Amino acid sequence: MSNPAFGSNPVFADPVKRRGEASVSPATLDAMYGAPSATPVQTNRLTYDDVIVKTGGLLGLLVIVAAITWQLTDAMPGLYLVGLGVGFVLALVNIFKKTPSPALITAYAVAEGVFLGGLSAILDSVYPGIAMQALIATVVTAGVTLALFASGKVRVSAKATKIFLVAMIGYAVFSLVNLGMMLFGATDAAWGLRSEITIAGLPLGVVIGALAVVLAAYSLVMDFDSIKRGVESGAPRNFAWSAAFGLILTLVWLYTEFLRIFALLSGRD
Repeated sequence: MSNPAFGSNPVFADPVKRRGEASVSPATLDAMYGAPSATPVQTNRLTYDDVIVKTGGLLGLLVIVAAITWQLTDAMPGLYLVGLGVGFVLALVNIFKKTPSPALITAYAVAEGVFLGGLSAILDSVYPGIAMQALIATVVTAGVTLALFASGKVRVSAKATKIFLVAMIGYAVFSLVNLGMMLFGATDAAWGLRSEITIAGLPLGVVIGALAVVLAAYSLVMDFDSIKRGVESGAPRNFAWSAAFGLILTLVWLYTEFLRIFALLSGRD
């Protein structure tokens, strides 16, 4: 007597009865097993190429806008302040937004291009050449940081991150106090306490700026580490926008600090 369980199961059913059903030939099965695995792009996962393309595109846009703003600065010297304000607001929005917005991140890059282009034009007219010096210093610092991270000589650690956060809070408090004193007339120095106070013959702003450069460099390491972990863990592909935004944010900060350091040093001549 046949077992009814086998008779009702298509796997054990009579092959003759299954002739009308679709079947897969041995050749097709062999081709399926021999096919390469799906790539990260096909599975919609993050790749290094995604980050590189988006970061490069945003940087290119920022540079173009900065170059245009540089040319317009003589006619509209206060234009960079608009870029500063809009960029600050967009930075906060993008930082706290749960999902990355390509439009808002692109708008941030445009705003920062206006800010950096105008500020660089104004300072370069007073201290010729410092914009190029700041640009070279930024590129070199970013390149060295990337090389050290890629070689494994620099890594993110819990202890270093705690020190970074404490130093960032201190830097932010100093910057806000200094800005407040400048706005309310408590100091009439060009850079506030940064240029009014000296340490061992150097303006305080140079010392603070050097600390900020170190913090920005470590911030880049954190960005690189975040991208590496995102790729290895198979993060969604749209994370590339968040990664590109983080890199642009840090590079803008790094360039601004170098620009201020060179301006303070040039002002001593």
